[in-house]
Amino acid sequence: MADVSHETLISEFFPERKQEIERYAEILGSWGIERGLIGPREGERIWDRHIANSLPVTTLIPKGVRVVDIGSGAGLPGIVIALSRPDLTVTLVEPLERRVAFLTEVVAELQLPITIRRGRAETVKGSWEIVTARAVAPLTKLVPWVWHLVAPHGSLLAIKGESAAEELANCPLKKGITGKVHEITLNSLPLSRVIEVRRGG
Repeated sequence: MADVSHETLISEFFPERKQEIERYAEILGSWGIERGLIGPREGERIWDRHIANSLPVTTLIPKGVRVVDIGSGAGLPGIVIALSRPDLTVTLVEPLERRVAFLTEVVAELQLPITIRRGRAETVKGSWEIVTARAVAPLTKLVPWVWHLVAPHGSLLAIKGESAAEELANCPLKKGITGKVHEITLNSLPLSRVIEVRRGG
């Protein structure tokens, strides 16, 4: 992604939240590294490794729905989704207290209408049209953990790497549930793979 500047990303994907996404990137590169949420060598890769990687999934989310991001960590992809798609209602779920504290501070700093819940996906109650996850667990574990959160006709959208098709093939799905690998290329960003597991009525 060396040929795509972060200014280009901002103008294309965050037209309504330019200052907020700039500040969020600064926070990831400072507080995020200081508190161990981002690796110490990741400071130069905030935009291409983390923010850009969280954008393709937004193309699969319908307008105006409720989204819950599981194992949100430093807010990836949940905060990026909220910043690029102000039409969505976003909830972040994270079990670790120090990460919840970080997320709470970031949401307050950026003045975002985001709900934060502390807990493991398995114990969280609620129903959302879209459940997102990035680097949380293999699909065979992730689906059982989050499936009770997926509303009828809703979907789990899991950001995955090159093994996405293999993960889906190895994950048995019950009747009425469909799975698909989306390969998404946004402008000059690298190819992204998102597994969609969709619930029927």
